[in-house]
Amino acid sequence: MKANIGRIDRVLRIVAGLALIAWVLFASGPLWAWIGVLPLATGLMNFCPAYSIFGTGSCKCKTK
Repeated sequence: MKANIGRIDRVLRIVAGLALIAWVLFASGPLWAWIGVLPLATGLMNFCPAYSIFGTGSCKCKTK
């Protein structure tokens, strides 16, 4: 898996994921907010499967 998520995208995913999970855990948010696990995981792994499928990405990494 090559990194396909840029720095800003990664930070936004992690913050959004943590916010959604915190909403569920501490403020009795709706059950659908557990979807925050997905952006959190992709941000931590620095890889988004959807970006791979569509052949895009936000990373400015050098490719060989």
